[in-house]
Amino acid sequence: MLFLLLFALFIYVFASVTITNLHKVYLVFHFSMMLWPFCQFAIKTTENPMFQLFYVKVAFIDSSMLTTGWLLFTIFLTGKSKFLRMKTSLLLFIPSVLLSLGVITNPYNLFVLPVGGEYIQRIYGPIFWCIIIVMIIYIVTSFYIIYITLVSGNSQRIKNQVQQVFKGIIVMTTFILLDIFFNVILDAYLPVIPGLTSLGILVSAVFFVISIHRDKVLDIVTIAHQDIIDTIAYGILVLDEGETVVEINQSLLPYLNLHIGDRFNMANIVTKGQSDSRMRQFIKTYQDHPLEKIEFEWLHTTIHRYIKLEAAPIMVRGIMVGRIITFQDMTELRSLFDETTLQNDILQERNLMLIGIQNELSQTNRKLKQMAITDSLTGCYNRHYLTQQLEHEVMKNRKSRTPFAIFLLDIDFFKLVNDNYGHLAGDEVICSTVEIIKQTLRENDIFARYGGEEFIVYLPNTTPSEAIPWAERIKDSIELNKVIVENAAHPVSVTISMGLLSMNNDFRTEHTDSPKTYLNDLFESVDKALYQAKKEGRNQIVSILR
Repeated sequence: MLFLLLFALFIYVFASVTITNLHKVYLVFHFSMMLWPFCQFAIKTTENPMFQLFYVKVAFIDSSMLTTGWLLFTIFLTGKSKFLRMKTSLLLFIPSVLLSLGVITNPYNLFVLPVGGEYIQRIYGPIFWCIIIVMIIYIVTSFYIIYITLVSGNSQRIKNQVQQVFKGIIVMTTFILLDIFFNVILDAYLPVIPGLTSLGILVSAVFFVISIHRDKVLDIVTIAHQDIIDTIAYGILVLDEGETVVEINQSLLPYLNLHIGDRFNMANIVTKGQSDSRMRQFIKTYQDHPLEKIEFEWLHTTIHRYIKLEAAPIMVRGIMVGRIITFQDMTELRSLFDETTLQNDILQERNLMLIGIQNELSQTNRKLKQMAITDSLTGCYNRHYLTQQLEHEVMKNRKSRTPFAIFLLDIDFFKLVNDNYGHLAGDEVICSTVEIIKQTLRENDIFARYGGEEFIVYLPNTTPSEAIPWAERIKDSIELNKVIVENAAHPVSVTISMGLLSMNNDFRTEHTDSPKTYLNDLFESVDKALYQAKKEGRNQIVSILR
């Protein structure tokens, strides 16, 4: 009862403690190997046939499970466990379970018969041979899995441990077959040779233990730890509290020629480069303040590489037990940084050039745009721009019933100015007249050159009562203006004739939906008014209201 209770505790700990599946399979496998010799010994410790039969059954149930254990251990050892599924695992155990039931029930003595009323000497039946056949099938399957692993691209460490386990299984299989051959098949001809299977189990267990210790089959954490630090690109050095090397990875070898157990001297390492105040400060901090995490970058003159070194304390319960030092090759990074900085400087210069070109283009575009919409001589808008703007404005005013006015003016007898004083003097008169008109207009008014000496003014949001005084003010200002012309004895004064069209808030007479047609109609009306002003003697305003 105590054995059963202790065994139950073993099962509980085995199932609940976090260990790998490979650990669990091997422990079950090893436990199964222990049961066979124990049962073979226990059979001879009693003369009671019932107990003898019990031990025989336990031994062969164990051997049946041991065969399955071989296969499972092989699958996990070779890393093929990912192919196992719940159904597949159950199928592996079905033959062993069925055979174990046959062993337990021993129907019609198909498993074993006693010799002389005792089971120390016994005769095996068909169930025994079924166990042997299943064992051979499982062993052959294990050999095949091991063969696939050895010829595949697995690491040499895995191949070494598989080879060692392969030797153990061969030894165990050989001794079991010898036991069957000598003690079962040739039982009638030869004396019993005891302990062959047990000896085979012991020798194979020795192979397993050698593999476990030499190849660290079960030491997954240590292997993973070493693999991880060896694959890290940084050089890693672990020191104890006495500055003795206790761990070193492969990436550190190009920087330092150190081995586990060597004494580490930081001053000797970092002085293999230019000695400066930063280096001396780093060494002083490293020596006098071991609890600080510090870093330093320098040019290693031996290998001609820029190395970044970081040192940090290893603390356990607030006590420093050592140091971890990392070495990182910064040469490529520095080269990349320098190249990037250079490229950035070049790009910055190019950007400044592009910004300058962009500004010039922007100014040129503004000038071109201005030239496209203004008159080159006077600087006021040209007829094309006026037409574009008024097509939108007059339709908007029409929809909103907003009053507006249009002045069309012409310089009187301008041909005489050109004939008497020349075209340059004529240009001076036109420009001076334009300046006078601009001074009288509002910011939102549109002033454009309509033709040679004809100009047009659009006054938005202007009623007829406002438009007429405005037109008079423009006419009077121009008449009072004196233009000094070269080669003329006296300043030149001109007058204008003006047609004034005022649009009131009553737009019921307008029915067209075409802005261009509507605008042409307005121009035609104001042009008629201008013609009427000229016909009536010039220097006057003819106003019409629509």
